[in-house]
Amino acid sequence: MKTIVGSFDSHTDASQAAAKLMSAGFTQSEINVVSNNTSKAGTRSDAGNVHAASDDASGVTTGALTGGALGGAAGVAVAMMGLAIPGIGPILAAGTLATVLAGAGAGAVAGGLIGALTDAGVSDTDAEYYAESVRRGGALVTVSTDEARVDEVESILRDSGGIDIEERAGQWRNSGWDGFDANASAYSHDQIEQERARYPARAPRSSTLGM
Repeated sequence: MKTIVGSFDSHTDASQAAAKLMSAGFTQSEINVVSNNTSKAGTRSDAGNVHAASDDASGVTTGALTGGALGGAAGVAVAMMGLAIPGIGPILAAGTLATVLAGAGAGAVAGGLIGALTDAGVSDTDAEYYAESVRRGGALVTVSTDEARVDEVESILRDSGGIDIEERAGQWRNSGWDGFDANASAYSHDQIEQERARYPARAPRSSTLGM
């Protein structure tokens, strides 16, 4: 089995990818979604109907995200955990990654996300890139599949707006970033909006997303 990771600039794109994967026959047990859940007071975050992540790194809240994430294709509500991870900030997570993060003291360390990804077969370097992408307001969709469906999964993730994470990391480095820092401050809502404005919507790329 392989773990394929798609990195997205918004929860909306990740939700669409998850829905397409379910339409293609993948099950909830094979799909994970992790997205930044930082919201400005009084407004709805990009994550949609649920933005109740605890401000306490040891706190966990849950809610039903209807019509998004894993629920879009099946028409059902899927519970998503709200977690607060130092160095990354508040996130929403669904699937086995959510269970892993909650079991590790609600993701009490930023390395919880990196560790969960590396345990699934993602390289250390890529796992740090993916963690940084979530810190900057992004979202991840991971899929566990066999070799026969790898190309299909990558195509779905690309067509849903998946980004080339190595190219994006290169852009961060050009702006002074020198690697993921678990002790860094979480991005504010305004910083996330500024970050997203740097990367306008564009046609899907054909590069490999992750493994």
